[in-house]
Amino acid sequence: MIRWMGALLMLACAALDAHAADAAFVLHDTVQQGALVRGTTEPGSTVTMNGESLPVSDDGSFVFAVARAYTDKVKLAVTLPNGDSIEQAIPTQQRTFKVQHIDGLPQDKVTPPRTKEVNDRIWTDLQLIRGARSVISSEDAFAQQFIWPVDGIVTGVFGSQRILNGTPKSPHSGLDIAGPEGEPVLAPADGIVTLWHEDMYFTGGTLIVDHGHGVSSTFIHLSKTHVAEGDKVKQGQLVAEVGSTGRATGPHLHWSMNLGKVRVDPLLLLPPRTAKNGSE
Repeated sequence: MIRWMGALLMLACAALDAHAADAAFVLHDTVQQGALVRGTTEPGSTVTMNGESLPVSDDGSFVFAVARAYTDKVKLAVTLPNGDSIEQAIPTQQRTFKVQHIDGLPQDKVTPPRTKEVNDRIWTDLQLIRGARSVISSEDAFAQQFIWPVDGIVTGVFGSQRILNGTPKSPHSGLDIAGPEGEPVLAPADGIVTLWHEDMYFTGGTLIVDHGHGVSSTFIHLSKTHVAEGDKVKQGQLVAEVGSTGRATGPHLHWSMNLGKVRVDPLLLLPPRTAKNGSE
C-alpha cells in the first residue's frame, strides 16, 4: 500500500511539473538536429538555453538553434516575472543526413590549390559575412511562418555531406532551389538587409537579411539585388534575382539560415508544396 501511494505521489508531482513547464513556455518547433526552434513565454520572463541567456521580445517570443551534430538534451530554464523558475531538459530528435563517399579523385580536386591573393580575398569575404550574421536586433520576424523565396525544384538539402578520398568536406549549409537566371527571389520573412556584396569569391552576389535575435537568411549566387544595406523588407517582397555568380555550376538560389554561428535548416521552417512545384 505504501509503495502504491508513493507511486501515485510521484506521478502527481510529475504531472504538476509538466503543467508548470507548459504554463511557463510553449515551443512551436520540434527540437531536432538543424532546427531553429521558436518559443513563447510570459512577457517579462527570462530564458536560458544550456545556460546561455536568450533575448526575449516584448510579447514573450524567443528562439534558439540546435546544431546539425548536436545529440544531447536541450536544457531550457525560464524565470517568470513573479520569480518562479521552471527548468526542462528536452531530448533532441536525431536526423539522418545523406553522406556520399567518392574515392579515386586527383588530390587537387579534393583540396584545390589557391594563391595568397585568393586566400586573402576569401578571408575578407568571410569577415564581412560574419559581421552581418553577428547582428542581434530586437526584430521578431523569426516568429513568422516563412515562405518559399523561389518557386523551384529543390536540388540540394541542408546537412548532406561528401567524403572525398576519405576527407570529410563541410556539410551542405542550406537549401538549393533551381531557377532560371533572373528568377525573382522573395523575402521569406520580414527583416533588415545587413549585407549586399555583388562579387564574393565563393558565393558571388551575396545578400544577408536579419530577422531578429541573431536569426539571419543568406542568399548567394545572385545575379542582381533590388535592395540595399539598411533597407527594411517585408515578407514576399522582391529582394534579388537568381544567378550563377561565384562558384556555381548553374543558376540556382542557395539559401542558408543562421542563428549567430549555428547553421539551421530553412526547409524545417517552410510549408509543404505540391509536387508540381517541387515538394520535399
